[in-house]
Amino acid sequence: MRINNKYLVETLVFCSYVLFAMAWVGGTASMQQIMLSMNIDSLASASFISGAVTIAKIVGTFAAAWIAIKLGIKYAFFFSSILIVIGVLTPYSPNYEVLLLSRFLMGLGGAFMIVYFNPIVMHWFDASERPIINGLNAVAFNVGTAIILWFMPNINDATGGWQNSLLLFSMASLAIALAWLLVKFSDHESANSNDTTAPENYSYLDGLKDKFNWAYGLTYSGLLAFYICLFTFYPKAGISQSKWVIGFGIIGTLAGILYSKKVSQRLPVIRWSGLIMVITIAGLSFSSSQTIQTLSAIVLGFFIFFPITALVSIPHELPKMTGQRVTVVFSLFYSISYLISTVILWLFGALVDSNNGDYTSALVLITVLSSSFFIGSFFLPETGKVTKPKGLKTCAEQ
Repeated sequence: MRINNKYLVETLVFCSYVLFAMAWVGGTASMQQIMLSMNIDSLASASFISGAVTIAKIVGTFAAAWIAIKLGIKYAFFFSSILIVIGVLTPYSPNYEVLLLSRFLMGLGGAFMIVYFNPIVMHWFDASERPIINGLNAVAFNVGTAIILWFMPNINDATGGWQNSLLLFSMASLAIALAWLLVKFSDHESANSNDTTAPENYSYLDGLKDKFNWAYGLTYSGLLAFYICLFTFYPKAGISQSKWVIGFGIIGTLAGILYSKKVSQRLPVIRWSGLIMVITIAGLSFSSSQTIQTLSAIVLGFFIFFPITALVSIPHELPKMTGQRVTVVFSLFYSISYLISTVILWLFGALVDSNNGDYTSALVLITVLSSSFFIGSFFLPETGKVTKPKGLKTCAEQ
C-alpha cells in the first residue's frame, strides 16, 4: 500500500505535530510528578531541562535544512518523527540524565518537523491551496496544547495515570511515523515551484546573505519571546490567563485561514494585528482588573494567530521559490527567532532578579519588544496581488 493522496499526507503531518504538542506539553504539565519520582527537588535542574530544550530548538531548526538535503524530505520528516517518539522515555526515566536526554531529543524532533512542513506543502499543494494548509499546520501545536490544558485530567483518568497518558501519546506518534513511510514522496523538485528556472542550490550562506531572511526572523522574534514568556514567567507574576490565549488562538487561526484565502495581500493583516497585539499585551500585563486582563487575553489570542497564515505564506509566494530554498528559509526563520527570543527571555529574568522579584520593568520590556511584529511588517515584501475594486479603471484603460 502506498499513500499518494495529498489530503491524507496532510492529515499525517497535522496529527504528527498535534501529538508532539500533546506529549511535549503533557510532559511539562507532569514535570513535578516526574521530578518527585526521581527524588529531584532542585529548581535549577528543572530550569536546565528548559534551557536544554531551548538549545534543541535553536540548533534543530538551524540544522533542519542540512538534514533534509542529506536524507531527502520524506526521510528527514521520518527522522524527526522518531526523535519525537523518544519522548516515551520521559515518564519512565530511571535518572535525571535520561530525562534530560529524552526531552532534548524530543524537542529536536519538533524543531526539525516544523521546518519540514513547508517543503512538504510546496511539494503536494498548488499555490491556491497553500494558505489553507499552512494555516492548518500553524494551528496544530495549539490544538495539541489546548487538549492537554483542558482535558489532561480526563485523559489521565481514562488511561490510569499520567505515565500511561504520555506513553499513549508516544505510541500514537510511532504509529503515524510508520504510516509516513508509506507516503509516495519524490524528492525531485515539485512541479508546484513558483519558477522552474530557479536555481536548484540555495545554501545556508545564500540564506544568511538574504536580507529577507533576517527581516522575516526578526519580525517574529519579539512575538515568539512574549508567547514563551506567557507560559513561563506570567503565571509567576500572578497573570494566569494563558488558557484564553490558547483557546482563542485556535479560533484566530481558523479565521486567518479563511481571511488569507479571500484576501491575497499579506502585509495589512500582519501590520494591524501586530498593533492590536501590543495594545492587548499591555492590557494583559498592566491592568489591575481581572476582567480587562481576561478580555485582553481573549483578543490577544485571536490576533496572535489571525495573521500567522499570511506570515508563513510569504516565502511560498516569493519569486523563484523552490523546495530546497523554502527549507533553508524556514530553517533560518525559526533559528533566528528562537535565538533572539532566548536572549530576550534571559533579559526578562535578569530584570526581575535585579529588581528583587518585581516584574514591572520586565513586563515593559516584553511589551515593547513584542512590537517587532508590527515594525517588521514595514520591512517585509508584499507577495499578494493587489486587487482592484470592481468598476474602477486605470488611466491606461480609460
